[in-house]
Amino acid sequence: MSFKVFSPLIKFVVATQCIVLLFTVAHSYDFFYVVQQWPGSYCDTSQSCCYPTTGKPTADFGVHGLWPNNDDGSYPSNCDADSPFDESKVQDLIPSMQQNWPTLACPSGDGIQFWSHEWEKHGTCSESALDQHGYFEAALGFKSQTNLLKALTSAGINPDGSSYTINQIKDAIKEGTGFTPFIECNKDESGNSQLYQVYLCVDKSGANLIQCPTFPHGKCGSQIEFPSF
Repeated sequence: MSFKVFSPLIKFVVATQCIVLLFTVAHSYDFFYVVQQWPGSYCDTSQSCCYPTTGKPTADFGVHGLWPNNDDGSYPSNCDADSPFDESKVQDLIPSMQQNWPTLACPSGDGIQFWSHEWEKHGTCSESALDQHGYFEAALGFKSQTNLLKALTSAGINPDGSSYTINQIKDAIKEGTGFTPFIECNKDESGNSQLYQVYLCVDKSGANLIQCPTFPHGKCGSQIEFPSF
């Protein structure tokens, strides 16, 4: 008799625990990809590009994002609809974001839409480790720390339209950063494989570079062009 009286309460408690568990699982991740893109390859496609309203970015790798990921290759996304991008929370970072995290999408923009997308799709899934300011600050810090263009040019790999093997590119970045990257290629208007994005990995606290537990899928051609910008 007493079981029947309390069974609705028991069901409620169990249901609540399940909801909490699902919420926690939805926000779980094992590490981050910090992804940087070469603007020359973004623009040298059939879709082309549009410079931001602040002007043409410098000829350097720019941040694409800091993406929570799982060891099995899956990843969480859009984890907190109640936490939209708030420019006021990163106001002191805006000049650095304009320089190091520029938008190249068309039509020309000021970066707000790009940064909003990155925060709302990816950043909200790492709020247990990084608040909004911490998220953008961390990504900018890893861009500065890795200095991919210096790593490549120091190895004689220059953005002048020359072509290189993927091992030459990966070895140069590993030598410069201490970590093995994943290289993503796209194709120019002539169908040539070109260096597009570089993936490195960060621990789940968002504090330290690590060797990547897993890499995305995809491959490049035998010769990879490094276009000018």
